[in-house]
Amino acid sequence: MLNGKSILITGGTGSFGKHFIRTILDDYTPERVIILSRDEWKQHEMRCSGLNHPSLRYFIGNVRDRDRLYRAFDGVDIVIHAAALKQVPTAEYNPFEAIKTNILGAENVIDAAIDRDVQKVIGLSSDKASSPINLYGATKLCADKLFIAANSYTGEHPTKFSVVRYGNVVGSRGSVIPFFQEKARSKVLPITDTRMTRFWITLDQAVELVLFALNAMTGGEIFIPKIPSMKIVDLAKAVCPDCYTTTVGIRPGEKLHEILVPVDEAKYTRELENCYIIYPHWKRKLLGKPCPDRFQYSSDTNTEWLTTEDLRGMLNGQTGKCLGW
Repeated sequence: MLNGKSILITGGTGSFGKHFIRTILDDYTPERVIILSRDEWKQHEMRCSGLNHPSLRYFIGNVRDRDRLYRAFDGVDIVIHAAALKQVPTAEYNPFEAIKTNILGAENVIDAAIDRDVQKVIGLSSDKASSPINLYGATKLCADKLFIAANSYTGEHPTKFSVVRYGNVVGSRGSVIPFFQEKARSKVLPITDTRMTRFWITLDQAVELVLFALNAMTGGEIFIPKIPSMKIVDLAKAVCPDCYTTTVGIRPGEKLHEILVPVDEAKYTRELENCYIIYPHWKRKLLGKPCPDRFQYSSDTNTEWLTTEDLRGMLNGQTGKCLGW
C-alpha cells in the first residue's frame, strides 16, 4: 500500500508522527516521507534520534501557510494530517490561535491536497470532537466536518478524505500519564473527579488504525477503534501505587466521560469487528452492520476496561494487544 509512495505527515515531529514514521520505514519502502512541522529544533532532535533515513525529508512549514502547503504537497500521494493545537486550557485562553491552526489549517490542507492531486488524506481527530464542550473539541469537530465535506468538491481530482477518531494516547506528550509520573515524586496525585473515565489507545494501535483506514477508505468515513476505558483513579494507582490522591475538581471544558460515537450519529454508524465507522449521509456502499437506535460509544459504558496491570505493562514497553487488522 505504501511502497513507492510519497507520504507527508503534518505535525510529523509529534508523538504520533514519530511513531508512524518509524513504523512505515520498518514495514514499507516508501519513495519519500516528508515531515512537515514548524519547529526546527524538534526536527533536529528527530534526526539525532536516528530518524535520518535516506527517504526522509524535513520540511519547515505551518499548516496556516497555504502557499507553503502547496509547495510541500507537490508530488505527494498520501497526507496524514496530525498538526493541531491540542491543549484544552491553551485553546480556551487562545481561541483565535486554535481556530487558525485547527480549522483554517485544515482548510488549507484540503485545498492544497485537491489542487496537488494527492490521492488520500487522513485527518487525525479526537474523542473531544464528539459532542464538544470545549474550544479544542469544537475546532476538531469543525475540522472533521471540513474533511468529510471535502469529498463533495474534489471534482475531477482523485483526492479522497477520511478521518480517524480515537481517545487518549498512552504516554503521548501532554497526556495525564506524564503529568502523574512527574507528580509522583511528591507522593500526591491531583484527581479532578473520582468518577472520571477515559478511552485509552497505544501509539502502536493508533498507527495501526491509520494504516487500516488508508487501506479501507473510499472517502467520507470517520474510523473509530474499539478500545478500552480506564477510571482515572485506577490510572493513578497504576502510575504510583503508593501515592495519595486529592480531588481538585473538574477543570473548565473538561468532561466527566468521553464519547467517541454520540447518540445522534448512531443512525450513520456501522459496526465492524474491531471498529466503528461513521458514514456521511450520502454514502451508499457501507461496511459492517448498522448500530442500534440510540447507540452511544462512551467511556463510562464501555464493555472493555484496562486494569492497573494492563497499563503498567504498556508503560513498561509492552504495546498491548493489536486491533486485529
